[in-house]
Amino acid sequence: MKKFFLFFTTFLFSFGFSQQYKEPYRPQFHFTPPAKWMNDPNGMVYLNGKYHLFYQYYPDGTVWGPMHWGHAESTDLLHWKQLPIALYPDNLGWIFSGSCVIDKENTAGFGKNAMIAIFTYHNEEILKSGRKNIESQGIAYSLDEGLTWTKYEQNPVLNNSGEQDFRDPKVFWNESTSKWVMTLAVGNQIKFFSSANLKSWQHESTFKPEDDLKELGVWECPDLFQIKTDSGETKWVLIINHGDKAPNGGSGIRYFVGNFDGKTFQETQKSLWLDYGTDFYAGVTFSNVPNNKTVLLGWMSNWQYAQKVPTEVWRSAMTLPRELTLKKDVYFYKLEQNIVETFASITTPIFNKKTVQLPLNNDVNLSQTEIVFDLDKNTTNLSIAFSNQKGDVFSIELKDGKVFTNRLKSGKIDFSETFTNKIQSMDLAGKKATSFQLILDKSSVEILINKGEFSVTNLFFPNEEYSILAIKSNQKATKLKNLKINTVKSVWN
Repeated sequence: MKKFFLFFTTFLFSFGFSQQYKEPYRPQFHFTPPAKWMNDPNGMVYLNGKYHLFYQYYPDGTVWGPMHWGHAESTDLLHWKQLPIALYPDNLGWIFSGSCVIDKENTAGFGKNAMIAIFTYHNEEILKSGRKNIESQGIAYSLDEGLTWTKYEQNPVLNNSGEQDFRDPKVFWNESTSKWVMTLAVGNQIKFFSSANLKSWQHESTFKPEDDLKELGVWECPDLFQIKTDSGETKWVLIINHGDKAPNGGSGIRYFVGNFDGKTFQETQKSLWLDYGTDFYAGVTFSNVPNNKTVLLGWMSNWQYAQKVPTEVWRSAMTLPRELTLKKDVYFYKLEQNIVETFASITTPIFNKKTVQLPLNNDVNLSQTEIVFDLDKNTTNLSIAFSNQKGDVFSIELKDGKVFTNRLKSGKIDFSETFTNKIQSMDLAGKKATSFQLILDKSSVEILINKGEFSVTNLFFPNEEYSILAIKSNQKATKLKNLKINTVKSVWN
């Protein structure tokens, strides 16, 4: 009877939104909630052939409110099946961000291969009383692949000692110590805890970056993972999401490369930013992915204007999932990002030419499009523009070793002063731009340069879909090589 009820509830939930996903600006191959507010991806984990995406969700409004965990699953990281809400607020607080693990050895005693969520309780009632220790960590478990959940009766499993920001646990099993490790954002530092059973936690160390950039706003959604370099070395990467003062304003993702001995993380180089657009935040990786792949997903928005963007039925989308690799670049290591390989299965070629002499002007529906091309190493100037008959234009410019993105006249911009308060820029750090991949989906573009060495993610809201592609250069005889334009199918129809 219980299984029938779950099936019936899921059927109604899916059917009720089957006619949606066609609203203005609704992405067609990026994940969005059926309706209402969404922010951080949470609890991302792989189990029995399915990727599970949980996410910060407020089912009663299109602005941030009492947080739940929404839930969806996929076999390819692109086509998502919407499932009923997984975790609801309770008397301990709202359900903030966290992670999921698969307890293969039943260390917690909930059952072998139990899916266990570790999340932050956020208690607004404590905040109203004037106390600061409003956040603690709780756990819940599922024995049916995330369809139903039981919260641990002795929650919370980790209380704080007075910090107001004590949140977003990312947990993994550390083979070298045979313990679970929790990475937690606490104020403007990261704390590491360990546990043998996910219930009793011990503080191991605190990481404060050497640059100690306090002005970066709230620290959130940390992630620590081991990754092999292209040369076979093993390094550790620590991701920290910052609520403010990213390179082009507002929210952004910074990462450190270093070493971790099971207790302490030591950075071995200066931190780097993962993306130089304004719409890539709360990025964390999936747990338990086959073949030890490292796949990251982020929230495609910015806290400066996320609650004001001109969508009505739903608010916010996730980025496309990106596989991370670590490359050594002379003296330092750098993460490179590439869209997961299954993305090719939803693209259809409409233009393919080995050499294209600039300027190029094409009438093409750009609402669901991938554009890929290579550049000669001597190309130092390039301008790419998406526009429409109403005069809206979003432009990308390569100039003087930098890449600029401009949405000052991209369409609807009056909902927020910070949405268009400047032209965004990214320094290529002495590198030449040799390739571009541009992926447009209704109201966003993800720009990957040099096969994912550089990344820029931006939103835009044109008054009608972009339908004109113009690429030019002020250098004589500039050519594009291996130009491909693909349409991208909707994953919702």
